[in-house]
Amino acid sequence: MESTPMTDLERMKRTALFGPDDEAALRRAGEILAPQIEDILDVWYGFVASQPHLVASFSRPGGPPDAGYLAAVRVRFAQWIRDTTAARYDQAWLDHQAEIGRRHHRVKKNRTDGVDAAEHIRFVDMIPLVYPIFATLKPFLEKGESDPAAVDAMHQAWLKALLLTITLWTQPYVRAEDF
Repeated sequence: MESTPMTDLERMKRTALFGPDDEAALRRAGEILAPQIEDILDVWYGFVASQPHLVASFSRPGGPPDAGYLAAVRVRFAQWIRDTTAARYDQAWLDHQAEIGRRHHRVKKNRTDGVDAAEHIRFVDMIPLVYPIFATLKPFLEKGESDPAAVDAMHQAWLKALLLTITLWTQPYVRAEDF
């Protein structure tokens, strides 16, 4: 079978055991998370700010973080939460994930916002960031759902979606023939 971005995505979904129940759980999570997005971002930005190697991505070498850049990325991060929970895994979504990946890599980092910050987010920091973005979401899900099984289903669907997106975001870091 020929490999295309969409067939690769379907393969990734099967590998992650991501199916229609996960899509439904993500849509339910989106309903719960939408009114809490700013609070979620406060937690995530607090975590990034507490890690000098992560906050450096928003800074000139040796300088303070660029507040305008942090604010612009925050808006996109909020939209990413909405897009992830909308669970529309079509070509437009796939193309947008590729763009996000380029914005993390030196091929396009800083260009969207015209900033002078670190030229590249290191690959070594990208995959481990999945865990805090996964783990810190559960309390927000629990605020809108009292059934532990439903919370767990949404949380697990969120993890699978994170794994799909981070895999796609890391594509610029991998030789095309190896991706």
